[in-house]
Amino acid sequence: KVDYDVCSNYGNWLYSAGIGNDPRDNRKFNMIKQGLDYDGNGDYIRLWVPELQGIKGADIHTPWALSSAALSQAGVTLGETYPRPVVTAPEWSRHIPQRPGGSPHPRGRRGPAQAPARHKDRGIDFYFSRKKDA
Repeated sequence: KVDYDVCSNYGNWLYSAGIGNDPRDNRKFNMIKQGLDYDGNGDYIRLWVPELQGIKGADIHTPWALSSAALSQAGVTLGETYPRPVVTAPEWSRHIPQRPGGSPHPRGRRGPAQAPARHKDRGIDFYFSRKKDA
């Protein structure tokens, strides 16, 4: 038996892409967070984007944030061997930790991104209770 609902399936894909109907204001699909959550080491990207194979670990999700030395070592030249980003959403910045002085910090995280501190102590009951001011 195949359970397939065309409208529901397309609706879910649009919703996931951030262009579907969403009751929350200003929701955007965060591809950096999704990459870190589901491909923490960047293996999937390395499989399909051979230009980035020289970038180690999770840094592959944000090659434009790497130092010129790190890019050179990986054989990547932004704008030549790999394109510069067209857009960098402000929401992505929390997934690209910065060192003092503004240079990107190499990420050692290999698993899911950590929840923001303000949501840390909520637990599952928060999402099912009527009172949401916690």
